[in-house]
Amino acid sequence: MAASYDRLAVAASLVAVVVVAVVVAGLPAAGALGVNWGTMATHRLPPGTVVRMLEDNGIRKVKLFDADAGPMDALAGSSVEVMAAIPNNMLDMMTDYGTARDWVHQNVSRYNFDGGVNIKYVAVGNEPFLSSFNGTFLNVTLPALQNIQRALNDAGLGDTIKATVPLNADVYNSPTDNQVPSAGRFRSDIAGLMTEIVQFLNQNGAPFTVNIYPFLSLYDNDDFPLDYAFFDGTSSPVVDTGNGIRYTNVFDANFDTLVSALAAAGVGGLPVVVGEVGWPTDGDKHATAAYAQRFYAGLLRKLAANTGTPLRPGYIEVYLFSLIDEDAKSVAPGNFERHWGIMRYDGQPKYAMDLSGQGRNTALVAARGVQYLPRQWCVVNPNAPDMSKIGDSVTYACTFSDCTSLGYGSSCNGLDAVGNASYAFNMYFQVQNQVEGSCDFQGLAVPTAQNPSTDACNFTIQITPSAGSRRRATAAAALLLLVLLAALHVAP
Repeated sequence: MAASYDRLAVAASLVAVVVVAVVVAGLPAAGALGVNWGTMATHRLPPGTVVRMLEDNGIRKVKLFDADAGPMDALAGSSVEVMAAIPNNMLDMMTDYGTARDWVHQNVSRYNFDGGVNIKYVAVGNEPFLSSFNGTFLNVTLPALQNIQRALNDAGLGDTIKATVPLNADVYNSPTDNQVPSAGRFRSDIAGLMTEIVQFLNQNGAPFTVNIYPFLSLYDNDDFPLDYAFFDGTSSPVVDTGNGIRYTNVFDANFDTLVSALAAAGVGGLPVVVGEVGWPTDGDKHATAAYAQRFYAGLLRKLAANTGTPLRPGYIEVYLFSLIDEDAKSVAPGNFERHWGIMRYDGQPKYAMDLSGQGRNTALVAARGVQYLPRQWCVVNPNAPDMSKIGDSVTYACTFSDCTSLGYGSSCNGLDAVGNASYAFNMYFQVQNQVEGSCDFQGLAVPTAQNPSTDACNFTIQITPSAGSRRRATAAAALLLLVLLAALHVAP
């Protein structure tokens, strides 16, 4: 999902940092499967741990949201194929060819050696044409794309590394009076720009990259038929009156709407990469592990069979979204945003998942060597003298941690008032690395060695922050102090 990756969030009094964490998606069923590795969590698994986890699970493709040195260095020497990325906030810079050339030199060419990083794509931006961006990136995306591909070509890498633009599926649609895949066209307000982009991709042998989310179809529309979001059949298929094709799932219908839009733009044979597709496990009534398991079982079975879609049969290159939950992502689209991982925050599998698509009841391989903070939690103090301000304390705790599991339809929604407060206090306590004073809340909270988790609701013990995370925390603490001093007009 489009988001401001590499963003820091800071807790006001005790200074905690919300820093990069690792999230990736998927593995190679029939060689087609990749995963997304995002970087917005309060506690990140070390990059080397993530790369080892990818290899342990047979994952051979990974899509990044930047070209951060930590993941890139960890990927060097591995067998994992990489899509590095340029964030949206750098697109304007890339309209200058010299800057684009320097970026390619620093983030692509320097990894191009025997035993380096196997870079296959450069993602120029991330869903830059979302309507929520109010046209911010409309005038810079194509020039940035052109300059990056030119820089790759000039560096002698253009034959093997292609620049592409990951786009949300909202860049194409069918007319309201004929909502079938065969009528698919690019969105009217960007049709001309999209035609230029796809023709440029076609000329340079680069794929069109699209993010497709059947879950969001269900989330956005209460009347959307549940079975149509999955791959195991529906009692009410959609018949395309233009060609008589019966669609039994929204993924195929969405993909073929794009295929029709590409054909209308004169590039009907342009390869398509699915840059993101997945199902979250918390934060909404439909975001459950059972539904995620059902969705992935159908998707992986489809990929392994190489059936493709009615208008584009055969192989589809797919990157699952995502590998690990990110507890610091923006929840503007919904609370589910922090729960897309097929793995938990600590690299533990959430459910059985057969990445080969053969239908076996197998488990993913967990991250190895993960270190945790001490086994202690933070809960409501049963002897607190005054509970009148507990609401303010809960709000504060949730502002600087992740309480999305408490929302309606979420895994911890069944807790009582004391349980809700304890959950919030504990999440804040863990984000703060259990430092002294972070489980107090004016006497309302107290540490405990007794696990308050329930069958449905897990009270987290966070992983030990890596050395890189600690350095980021120290830098962020210093930055926050300067900001506070400046606000108070106090000289440091």
